[in-house]
Amino acid sequence: MEFSDVYQQHGGLCSFSPDGKYLAYRVDHRVIVRDAETLSVVQLKSCLDKINTIEWSCDSLYYACGMYKRGLVQVFSLEQADWEAKIDEGSAGLTHVRWSPDGRHVLTTADFQLRITVWSLVSQQVNYLKFPKFAGAGCAFSHDGKYMAVLERTDCKDFVSVFACKRWEMVKSFPVDTVDACDLTWSPDDRTICVWDSLINYRVLAYQADGRLVGDYSAYQDALGVKAVTWSPSGQFLAVGSYDQAMRLINNVTWKKISEHDHPATLESPNVVTYREVEAREATDKIEAFPHTGGLHVTTCKYELQMAPVEVEATKPDPEKPFPKLGVGVIEFSPDSRYIATRNDNMPCAVWLWDVASLSQVVLLKQMSAIRALVWHPTRQLLAIATGSGSIYFWSPSGCLCAQIPTDRNFSVMGICWAPDGSTLLVMDKDRFCLCFTATGLESLESAV
Repeated sequence: MEFSDVYQQHGGLCSFSPDGKYLAYRVDHRVIVRDAETLSVVQLKSCLDKINTIEWSCDSLYYACGMYKRGLVQVFSLEQADWEAKIDEGSAGLTHVRWSPDGRHVLTTADFQLRITVWSLVSQQVNYLKFPKFAGAGCAFSHDGKYMAVLERTDCKDFVSVFACKRWEMVKSFPVDTVDACDLTWSPDDRTICVWDSLINYRVLAYQADGRLVGDYSAYQDALGVKAVTWSPSGQFLAVGSYDQAMRLINNVTWKKISEHDHPATLESPNVVTYREVEAREATDKIEAFPHTGGLHVTTCKYELQMAPVEVEATKPDPEKPFPKLGVGVIEFSPDSRYIATRNDNMPCAVWLWDVASLSQVVLLKQMSAIRALVWHPTRQLLAIATGSGSIYFWSPSGCLCAQIPTDRNFSVMGICWAPDGSTLLVMDKDRFCLCFTATGLESLESAV
């Protein structure tokens, strides 16, 4: 693997364009766009205020910069350097910005969820969708880009409204049988809209776009409920993470539970391979990344196998604080739907890996620091892990690998993101970033782990 130089960025606003050719990030009031391969500056724009979000259009030709304090959105073009559009929500305020699937409409959400405004960059027409329930959540586009589903709440009752994205007209609105719905998502085949209830009421509902209820699942009652919901890329399974520290797989046809996977504090199965991160000291005269340290030693990391039974460190949640750090809050499917990576939030230093084919756990990764991010390679069975340390961690069915960030400053990996083609991994610190190039050595990387 090769690493780029380290660049400054602010607020963690750093993302690849959908085609993977460009990288946009914020520095103060400016947005900088670089070529993702050469890292040369392609465009630099100054905005009118602090940038809260940078959003790419789906065709990577435009990017929008949202400034919530001023209620403004500035839209820039990569093809036409002198072209710019400014969207002003005025007294309504601004809390969220997103692109439509056609890449020619910008959707802004006003303060207090008064409305979603659809701004056309082509015709300059404006459409208003009133009273969404949330600013960011509760709104999802179908994968074919034809429809948008929005959660609404009227007279203490939840509704799902479906809009046709061609003319932004409502085609269907139907009530959902929830106490206080918290989000929704389309299935990968766009046949189903999945809605789940608030954390105090365990219920997952599946509706067709015409409002017909096709699935209703509840694991238990009278306890904290759903925390995370994720579709498998194949669309065959819906994975539900719960506050009872279990992940459940639901069949997309019968809407019945297929399997239930706990996250125990003591793992006794000898069939689960456990990798434990440990410190390793290496002489710096053998490490080109640290020429300034002379003949001293540098603490790096490595993995070692641990035999069952294995104790997993757990933290006790504070009962006085809302949204306790308890339960399965992260669920990530591999791109071929073969593996699932999970994190139980009150066991923050452990990554649990499950084989969907055998419906069983296959690997446990015990890290020295809390898991910050889990990201699968877009096309391969390769998982990248960030823990806030100076290393990136990789897992594949062949094993595990620690990769030290080669910088002479204290770089802490707080976030990671694969490029759409998987050739590059974006590695972010709190106020810096670098790129890890893996395209030329991906096969050797997988064989190394």
